[in-house]
Amino acid sequence: MTDVASPPAARAGRSILGDPLDRVDGPLKVRGAAPYASDVTYADLAHAAFVQSTIAAGRIRGIDTSRAESVPGVLAVVTHENAPALADAPSRPFFPGARFPLRDDEILHHGQYVAMIVADSRERAVEAARLVAVEYEPAAAVLGIENPAAAMLRNPWKLEVVRGDVNTALRSAEVTLDETYHIAAETNNPMGLFCTVARWEGDELEVHESTQWPLLIRQTLATMFGLTETSVRVLAPYVGGGFGAGLRAWPHTALTALAARVIGRPVKTVLSRPQMFTSVGHRPETRQRVRLGASRDGRLVAIDHEGVATRAIQDDSVELLTMATPSSYACPNVATHDVQVLLNIPSPNAMRGPGAVEGNFAIESALDELSYRLGIDPVELRLLNYAEVHPQSGLPWSSKALRDCFHVGVERFGWSKRNPHVGSMRNGHQLVGYGMAGATYEWYSTPCKAKITVGRDGRARVQSAATDIGTGTYTIATQLTAELLGVDVTQVEVAIGDSDMPLAPQSGGSGLAIALSGAIESAAANLHEKLEALGSMRVGESFADILGRHGLDELSADGEVTPNPEGASVAPSPAFAAHFAEVHVDADLGVLRVARMVAVIDGGRILNQKLARSQIMGAVVMGIGMALLEETIFDGTGRVANATFADYLIPVNADVPDIDITFVGEPDRFNAVGIKGIGEIGIIGVAAAIANAVYHATGRRLRSLPITLDRLL
Repeated sequence: MTDVASPPAARAGRSILGDPLDRVDGPLKVRGAAPYASDVTYADLAHAAFVQSTIAAGRIRGIDTSRAESVPGVLAVVTHENAPALADAPSRPFFPGARFPLRDDEILHHGQYVAMIVADSRERAVEAARLVAVEYEPAAAVLGIENPAAAMLRNPWKLEVVRGDVNTALRSAEVTLDETYHIAAETNNPMGLFCTVARWEGDELEVHESTQWPLLIRQTLATMFGLTETSVRVLAPYVGGGFGAGLRAWPHTALTALAARVIGRPVKTVLSRPQMFTSVGHRPETRQRVRLGASRDGRLVAIDHEGVATRAIQDDSVELLTMATPSSYACPNVATHDVQVLLNIPSPNAMRGPGAVEGNFAIESALDELSYRLGIDPVELRLLNYAEVHPQSGLPWSSKALRDCFHVGVERFGWSKRNPHVGSMRNGHQLVGYGMAGATYEWYSTPCKAKITVGRDGRARVQSAATDIGTGTYTIATQLTAELLGVDVTQVEVAIGDSDMPLAPQSGGSGLAIALSGAIESAAANLHEKLEALGSMRVGESFADILGRHGLDELSADGEVTPNPEGASVAPSPAFAAHFAEVHVDADLGVLRVARMVAVIDGGRILNQKLARSQIMGAVVMGIGMALLEETIFDGTGRVANATFADYLIPVNADVPDIDITFVGEPDRFNAVGIKGIGEIGIIGVAAAIANAVYHATGRRLRSLPITLDRLL
């Protein structure tokens, strides 16, 4: 059974939406009682470990498993030579290349799984994996985003935008800018190592999984093993973080299910930290060219934005670098171009703010450069080009408080103290720089269902196949249900993370809270209708009284929200933000510190102030990592050279300054609850704000991330 988080008491007698309610699953987690996939065990549990390729391209010439098979406790060794044939995955963008691992002898990237060992303990499986001898026939690997030998896909998703005549507008513009920006690959690195536990009972498969999308895992495994979806159950009540890494069905999941079928026992796989760098995605390396044209008074007349991202050779990953560009600012002439470079690398994948965070760095850095050329304050330049309506459709926004984000940010940050001259501000021996950036993130609506059951015990129970990856889904679902039903939060139980429950989308893309809240609102409305249909309801009567009077033990209602219909009279509003950064740079040594950050967010209705602040704070910290520290390094062989926490740098407490977070805006009118997703908007704009502050402090325009000491000097 999926574990149920029980909430603490809350105040009664007034609206609790927005209240900083503590996480209802917090006590379970601090007691170690929250069941993660890695906690699952069975009496006859076996363990899997993988052998990974040591070349990036070529074929397996031979593979000797005899020494591995002789290790005591080894139950099976599976290679491409003996692996049972499985069907292709159903949806290529969510399974790397739809190419089942161990299908053949072809090697496409360094670290690819070439054999799987199953043993009665993890230690024996790992030991045996080291004894597998693989002989390769190497081929020339295609590596590097600038490699002229790499195949390129232009406009792979047919989503490029052309508005007006960009080239003509650029030729006639009074001021132009043409610059290129580069961002290194990054790796998601959630704290929890990804884990799969698979168990078969006849043709029924149960999987405990580290995933942000249980229904995707169910669909994928059902297709690959030739099962009905109802024959597969995926459980993910608690996930140790994801940041997008859990938005795919990765090869280790299918292989674990295969191993369990081969040996007829449950099998557990826990990836190692180095495998988290090669096996569950990473933010792709990107190169972007931005061309801007403007009038002398700062009005944009043209934006041309080309985004180039790396991609694995046999994959369909999606990284729309230019997605937000057409709607971010009012400009009559806009053109976007997306390109993918195909390389012998592990599959890139979504990482918090995919596409948007990279595209924002290029656009907001370019606008900052333009502001200096024009002699216009960076905030004023953005306000001059504020999009009062959706620039592409011409429709009014369903809500928009970006202007408030800028104004409140200016006030809270103390932007008026900024001396506009580069290198003019100091604090002792430290050069001081102020920088800022605007941000836009377009969430998307997806189908979602929820079920609410009220019982004679007075409790309300909510069910949905959604997940909580640490973002607070349990808590906001509890608060919203309590609000809609008029009960105390102590009377609400939320059960999620089970594919047998009503349909829910992924916890990603800043869309889950919107979808799940809509489904809960729908279920609550339907439940009220059912209660009213019972008749003779009395003021102040509890659910327990009503059900008892009618001889019912419980009453349930389903709710559903569907994607927004075509022909809407308003444009669904993105989440908006303004980020402000102060940096200090040692005048002699170039040591760079972020001294403080101010983030002002338009996220529509905020369901829980504490959790929302936590979301934004964590995102800002990730943005600091992107700006200053994080870089997944592929060496000349295609190997990830820094695939450990000792070598891959992420922000620690000493790197994180005071972060001032403010929410502005009103409930959004495009959905019943009035919320926008805020999972990504907190990171988008942070890197640009920091890089712009570095320029203001030093006069060094860093167009490549991360901004490391050697680049700064």
